[in-house]
Amino acid sequence: MKQITAIVRPEMLEPLKDALFDAGVSGATISEVQGFGQQHGWKEYYRGTEVLLNMVPKVTVMMVVADDHVDALIETICSVARTGEVGDGKIFVAPVDEAVRIRTGERGPNAL
Repeated sequence: MKQITAIVRPEMLEPLKDALFDAGVSGATISEVQGFGQQHGWKEYYRGTEVLLNMVPKVTVMMVVADDHVDALIETICSVARTGEVGDGKIFVAPVDEAVRIRTGERGPNAL
């Protein structure tokens, strides 16, 4: 099993959710986050004073999937979330040693 964590633009959330449902993802955890990367923020004016906002709003989508689904899901995420501009996001993949469904006690891939 692998944990896929995708950090994407907030406006990509709905199309990404639809694509993940279509790809058969059985569950995901979604969080609104802020961060910085190559974008380095942007300038805005507040009461006539220039303010550098260096925290950019993003959405994190985290899911645990079977090993054989990882490559297809990465392609799905990239095809939906890619605009070609700086700030499209990142995808991280990490191993998952165990999963347990609390309600039933099922373990491993059956718990997904």
